Amino acid sequence: MISGRAGLAEARRVVVKVGSSSLTGDDGRLDPDALRRLVEVLAQRRAAGGEVLLVTSGAIAAGLGPLGMVARPRDLATAQAAASVGQGLLVARYTEAFAEHGLRVGQVLLTAEDTIRRGHYRNAQRALETLLDLGVVPVVNENDTVATDEIRFGDNDRLAALVSHLVRADAMVLLTDVDALYDGPPSRPGARRIAEVHGPQDLEGVSVTARGSTVGTGGMVTKLASVAIATGSGIPVVLTSAAQAARALAGDEVGTWFGATGRRRSRRMLWLAHAARTEGRLVLDDGAVAAVVERRTSLLPAGVTAVEGTFEAGDPVELVSATGTVVARGLVSYGSAELPELLGSSTHELRDRLGAGYDREVVHRDDLVLVPTGR
Repeated sequence: MISGRAGLAEARRVVVKVGSSSLTGDDGRLDPDALRRLVEVLAQRRAAGGEVLLVTSGAIAAGLGPLGMVARPRDLATAQAAASVGQGLLVARYTEAFAEHGLRVGQVLLTAEDTIRRGHYRNAQRALETLLDLGVVPVVNENDTVATDEIRFGDNDRLAALVSHLVRADAMVLLTDVDALYDGPPSRPGARRIAEVHGPQDLEGVSVTARGSTVGTGGMVTKLASVAIATGSGIPVVLTSAAQAARALAGDEVGTWFGATGRRRSRRMLWLAHAARTEGRLVLDDGAVAAVVERRTSLLPAGVTAVEGTFEAGDPVELVSATGTVVARGLVSYGSAELPELLGSSTHELRDRLGAGYDREVVHRDDLVLVPTGR
């Protein structure tokens, strides 16, 4: 783990995310010059011996011009069509620009399913690692052509954080259309740049917006959410503009530095904490909540008061308090069909009544991650 901003200059592996507004002109079309300037910075990093993964937005924006559109489509089908047209153009431009520096690129298109389902998640991780081992620059984008809910959310910021986890990156750099995080709208007179953030206390009173640009959808809210995912698991982040990319990667005092607030965890736990889509809920009594949260024990049948949703053994579920507050996520050992008759019984009672195999935990502590209050 790098200890501070200056360490970014020597970081071995960095994930760089660039937004649509940084790659397009005022007319909404892809700006080849802006793209080449970014590629030149990343190629210099590669020439210095570092590894770079690029998470890029811009497929839909790149398709607007050829389709005669002036703004991002509001309906899903048209957005998917724009992405289909634009993705080919976008990756072609990247291929040409990196080739000028003797580098090859590998296109990696991901959807939420690829980070939700553990088998897909592990396949994506292996693919990215193999590309890096082969000296290829992975160019990652959300697969907007087939994405559904996530295409409306504009979640490439979160995707960048998850990719950083997948490849165990040393740092993440978010490039956007503002040069840093400010304590209010940057256009407001007197707005102050926040140079460093080392925890939630440094963001008290900071006003941010969820609105993105006319060609993108990720406002500062989604960026801060992705920052929280990364820093909470030991990955520091720099947020700045594309024009400051070279200085940011050199560890200069530009943008906003978000220091790591947590420690690295296994990919499996990161998947469970941030990427897994839960299939149901287990409602816990107060004693079980205390055991899971404070003593970090496994969840036993006696502490579960209700089962919500339909799931199979091995699926991810939420563990909630009696008031509905989510306290943890875990991989459940029983399916939703068999679990209700076990509730309220001790493991000894279950073994005596139902036989061996029914005295196991509902969620083992090794398959459980806590969820911060307020999430």
